[in-house]
This record gives sequence, structure tokens and C-alpha cells, in this order.
Amino acid sequence: MRLVDAWVITQHADIDAMLRDSRRFSNGGREYGYVNYVSMLDMDPPDHTRLRSLVVKAFTPRAVAELAPRIRQTCEDLLDDVGEATRFDLIKVLAFPLPVIVIAEMLGVPPTDRDRFKKWSQDAALSVEPALDPGQVRRVQRAFGNLREYLNGLIERYQREPQDNMISALVAVEEAGDRLSREELLMTLMLLLVAGHETTRNLIGNGMLALLRNPDQLQRLREHPELLESAIHELLRYDAPVQLDSRVVQEDLEIGGKRIRKGQRVIGLIGAANRDPEAFVEPNLLDIGREDRSHLSFGRGIHYCLGSSLAVLEGRIALAALLRRFSSIQLAAEPEHIDVVVLRGVRELWIDVERATGA
Repeated sequence: MRLVDAWVITQHADIDAMLRDSRRFSNGGREYGYVNYVSMLDMDPPDHTRLRSLVVKAFTPRAVAELAPRIRQTCEDLLDDVGEATRFDLIKVLAFPLPVIVIAEMLGVPPTDRDRFKKWSQDAALSVEPALDPGQVRRVQRAFGNLREYLNGLIERYQREPQDNMISALVAVEEAGDRLSREELLMTLMLLLVAGHETTRNLIGNGMLALLRNPDQLQRLREHPELLESAIHELLRYDAPVQLDSRVVQEDLEIGGKRIRKGQRVIGLIGAANRDPEAFVEPNLLDIGREDRSHLSFGRGIHYCLGSSLAVLEGRIALAALLRRFSSIQLAAEPEHIDVVVLRGVRELWIDVERATGA
């Protein structure tokens, strides 16, 4: 199948193989012309290898695990803001602000700056889309300009006065005498914002929507909270926050009986792969106890999502907080999905709730 001068593949095995094979399928030099922005996500080895080896030090399992108490408190604070309301928009109240607050705190963004930081992060996330209208392009460009200026100021501040945050750590990190340049540091911080913000927002929004549409699974999760970890991975499979990824072929090859020429682009539909009946038993069934975690929502290979463990942690804590606080959660209105191609999520998710005794 040809679409916008690209081949589209849908099977799990084909997409898995493409994402793992960085030699024959390049991710280098990808840009849409909106902004001058090339992060390690858009690089091949050895440039990608070098940058990731420096940045990964900030995402060790221990470093992520230490964030759990603060994420838990942030969820409680955000839900406290609902007051006694019995109907609210889950995206506005929790799914949108939570990941932005978490990444802002990780970077060392002062609380007084977080409202504008949220707006810039939201607009910058559109940069992953291959086709934007002129108004959206202007929003992306403004957001990147504002973020570049703001983050430059933070970098300079934490170079002078290091603190316990990610910017200070990335400024100081060193591997075999190598350090991140200022531009590399800026692009890395913007990547963390774009990738970390929308993925987690849509994980929480899509995940809760799936549970509300499958009340038997929502009740099962209430009765068996030990299934939270597997539930998050199943929700990632069932309705992936990122719907596609692409690569450029580096040599003539064949996929699914079709000849693909060197230089042509191949788009892998992650959402389709996650519902492939050859990869998953009853793929259209939501099963929060599913043991198979081979979904492609975090990618594969050298570009496997650096913040995957953080996204899972945030999603797990957010769902636990909702189930603990509310004895009943019902869908109040059918949501409208955001009108983009790569990202999948809902604009709003209005829910009716009843508070648990003592909550």
C-alpha cells in the first residue's frame, strides 16, 4: 500500500523487525521543516549511540523509582483541586498536568513558571506530526522559540549553581571524556518534553476511556490492584498513545512480498501491530491480566522509549489514585479524539464520579 509517497506496513512481525534493524532502516535526518530541531530520536549510530549513552544515566531504574512518592503526591494534589465536584474533565484535571509537572520538577523548572511551561510543552508536542495547518505550525514555532530561550536560561543557572535536578545532571554527565554540547543538551531537553508529555497524557486518557468502555475490566482492577502493572501494558497495547513510526530504507529489500527501493520511506502502524491476531490472542479483547507484553507502543531497538519506565510509573500511580478515591467512575459524554495522525488521544474526558467512603 502506498500513502503520501511511503509504504505502509501493519503486521507486528514486520514492524518489530523494522524498528530493531537500524542498519537497513534509518531514522536519521528526519524533520518536517517546522523547526530546526534534530534530537537523538532522529539520529542513527554512532551519533545516536553517543548521545543516548550520556542521557540514559538520568533514567536509571533507581532514579525513576525515587520519583514515585512525588508523583503520588502530585496526583493527590491534582485530584484535591476537584473539590466536591461529581463531574469533571479527567484530561484537564489529571492526564494533562501530571506529566508536565513531573518533567518540570525533574528539570528544575520553578513552580511559578509551570503554567507557561505547560502551554509551551503542549504546543511543542505537535512537532511530531507530518502534516500541520499554518496555525499549528506557528504554534509549534513559537513554542520551540520560547522553550529554547527559557531552557537556555535554566542551563546557565544550573551551570553556575548545580542542584538536584536533571539539567544539572546532564550538564555534569560525562562518558569517556565526552560531554553534551549546549545544542545537544537543548535538543535532548526538548525531546524529553515532547515525548514524555503526550505519551503519558494519552496513556492515562486512552487507558481510562478503555476501562470505562469495558466495565468488567475496571471492576476486575478494583478487586485485583496487583494487576495494575499488567493493566498499564495492556492499555498501551489496546489503544497506543503513538500510532505510527517510520524509517527510510537503506537498501533494496522486500516486505510482505512487495519490493521496497532504497531511499523510500516505510510507515509502521503501531496501533495495527498491537491488534495483530498473529501476535496476540483475541487482540480486540481488553484483558488487564494479559501476560504478553510484546506491544510496540514504546518502540523497539536502539530507539526504544527512554522514559518508558517513567510513563508506566505515572500511569500506574494515576489509575491507583483514581480507583482509591472514587468508588464509581462513569463516562459522562462520548469524547472527541484529537485531530492529528501520529498521536492518539482525546481532547476531553468527562467523567461522573462518586467518592469512596473516607476519600
